[in-house]
Amino acid sequence: MKADKEKWILLLVLSLIWGSSFILIKKSLEHFNPFQVGALRVLIAGIILFPVAISKHKLFPRKHIKWLILAAITGNFIPMFLFPIAETEVSSSIAGIINSMMPIFVIIVGALIWKFETTKQQIIGVCISFTGVCILAFGGGDSANFKLIPILLLLLATLCYAISTTTVKSKLMGLSSVILSAFIFSFVLFFPSIVALALTGFFSEFSFSEDNMMGLLFVGLLSIFGTGLAMTMNYRLLKVSSPLFASTVTLLMPIVAIIWGILDGEKLTALQFIGAAIIIGGLIFLRTKPATKKIEA
Repeated sequence: MKADKEKWILLLVLSLIWGSSFILIKKSLEHFNPFQVGALRVLIAGIILFPVAISKHKLFPRKHIKWLILAAITGNFIPMFLFPIAETEVSSSIAGIINSMMPIFVIIVGALIWKFETTKQQIIGVCISFTGVCILAFGGGDSANFKLIPILLLLLATLCYAISTTTVKSKLMGLSSVILSAFIFSFVLFFPSIVALALTGFFSEFSFSEDNMMGLLFVGLLSIFGTGLAMTMNYRLLKVSSPLFASTVTLLMPIVAIIWGILDGEKLTALQFIGAAIIIGGLIFLRTKPATKKIEA
């Protein structure tokens, strides 16, 4: 398959998978606390990918271990906890919308760390989208709906994703996407996730009740599709495109997240819909005409 066609297929499939992750996080939180959801998400993905990691252990990039750890912690560990924590205070729809800020952080991180060039158009797009985030944060209609801390946590998680994405593209493209995912979840994050889960009291409190099994079903779906499969596809997308193009999956994710949220009874105010539209509009504006090869689609 040609790279140009493959990247668009991957973009659409990832949008559906990751756009559905926010509602799965919400459902998982009905059964487990945020720290358990995050740890289980990483642990289950590690277990599933462990056979691949073992069979390909000779390909482990020892000379690039620091970059592998950085990509793992920022892209596959910290955000897994920040999103569930935030979603105890805000809807899954808003979480999906805030996550659409990722292309902005990719531009910022790329310019500051990897020396990607930034155009005036991209800076204007950043400002437009930031305005949308402010409207989204304040647009709940009353002070009780304003949730600054969870929105900041979501922004931090999105920043972490940007750091991971640019790191992988710059330093780890020598590995196949499947092997990269396997090493990250099985070798780097497996034991930290067990420790995190133990600290929550999960192993001592868990029982095979109907409630817990339903919770494991939601977390399992989140881990298999939203974590293991999706991250593998994301690394492949990075191989056949650029960090900025890969990050634009977040342009489509809010649409999926909002549809799931509405189906589940969530409500957004008219002003919040306007804020979401401004965020997406700013992202489309900054993506209109890439100026350099390092960040072009």
